[in-house]
Amino acid sequence: MTGMPDAPDVPAASDASRPPRRTAPPAWVVVALACAGQFLVVLDVSVVNTALPSMRTGLGLSEQGLQWVVNAYAIAFAGFMLLGGRAGDLYGRKRMFLVGLGLFTLASLGGGLAQDDWQLLLARAVQGLGAAVLAPATLTIVTSAVPEGAARARAIATWTAVGAAGGALGGLVGGLLVEGLTWRWVLLINVPVGAVVLFAAARYLAESRAGDGRRLDLPGAVLVTAGLATLAYGISQTEAEGWTATATLVPLAAGLAMIGLFLAVEARTTAPLMPLGLLARRPVSSANVSMFLCGSAMFCMWFFMTLYAQNVLGYTPLEAGLALVPSSLAVIVGSKLAPRLMRRLGARGLAALGNLVAVAGFAWQSLMTVDGSYLTAIMFPGVLMMLGAGLAATPLAALATSGAPPEEAGLVSGLVNTSRVMGGSLGLAVMSTIAAARTESSSGGTAHALTEGYALVFRTGAWVLLAGTVLMLVWLPRKAAAEVPAEVLAEAAADVPAK
Repeated sequence: MTGMPDAPDVPAASDASRPPRRTAPPAWVVVALACAGQFLVVLDVSVVNTALPSMRTGLGLSEQGLQWVVNAYAIAFAGFMLLGGRAGDLYGRKRMFLVGLGLFTLASLGGGLAQDDWQLLLARAVQGLGAAVLAPATLTIVTSAVPEGAARARAIATWTAVGAAGGALGGLVGGLLVEGLTWRWVLLINVPVGAVVLFAAARYLAESRAGDGRRLDLPGAVLVTAGLATLAYGISQTEAEGWTATATLVPLAAGLAMIGLFLAVEARTTAPLMPLGLLARRPVSSANVSMFLCGSAMFCMWFFMTLYAQNVLGYTPLEAGLALVPSSLAVIVGSKLAPRLMRRLGARGLAALGNLVAVAGFAWQSLMTVDGSYLTAIMFPGVLMMLGAGLAATPLAALATSGAPPEEAGLVSGLVNTSRVMGGSLGLAVMSTIAAARTESSSGGTAHALTEGYALVFRTGAWVLLAGTVLMLVWLPRKAAAEVPAEVLAEAAADVPAK
């Protein structure tokens, strides 16, 4: 019949009515989004340091509360990091990226608007939880978006550099925001940036997962995080209450009980957060203990250097941020030199050398005075401390993954980073108690008393690192495996500056 369409045209018309398929975004867009998430996570570990004195004044924080502005984030981040990586495998990396960034952004808003100290500390803990969900997804998204080979190596290098830049710029950005606006903007700045990245990630990222049906070990993550936080709180109580007071002994005992319960849960669950069998391997156990000791000293450096610069030397927040830029650059230099030096000195030798360089910096810093000059009281000792940190981190990550099958490489490298941050959290609690006790017992004026407390912290840190060096030489295996996954070295290099 004339005027009727031919039969073959019907499917064509039907096809034309379907919406066009969405094309995959360029790889550089995916890498940029993942790097933006990593930048925010690392930046927020360090950006609050220069704002600490202003936060204390604005909210009436105690000395103990001040350390928890840092520790609330660090403990939640470390405790849930392995769970966050596993959740990405099971439920999708894009989904966890969005969930983590959403939590992080909302918590930043809550912290920036906080009117009481407990509100700020709660927001920082939720920020840490969001970061723990977000951070593991960023590297996986990068490696999934770029094919293996030179292109992937460049993408990982970009991701590493962005993470390092976040740590290096944290103090400077914090100083600019505090001095130009208020301390609240070190948190509020995350809100517009996070919203833009969230929108772009929802639109452009593709979903990927590698689930095998195993369940998440949520009880393990909650127990280890709560146990660590309770231990840190108990340690912080010793300065005001003493070691034998009920207010000290109860949280210490409760924290240890939760850690013990965590180990019992890990031994029984079919899909543990931390397979205890891994710790039976000498490279894994020795590298994690070494990183724990390194973190317990290194993590405190930024906290007390910032307080010394502002509370004793009278630096403004911006000046304090600028003063620590050379130290931040030194840790990047150390992490970049480490792979080359490993070929000459071996992983164990380089880790020990890095620790000894840091010991020299800590010992020098312990000579601080109330009228110290910038070069000798901050810059040179700070550069030594952080150059040593950068040199030691990569060989420890390499040793921890030595001989591990490919499917466990991410887990064991995650354990190293978790050990470092957990060591730092407990170390900060101990060092803050040491500083406060010395400051209160000092007979000099306020600046003199504070200087004595800070100096004792660095002297103690030097001894801890020296003990760690001896342990490395005795316990660490001589060599790492010849091939270490690029992702593992990238994680080690990017996480070192997370102050």
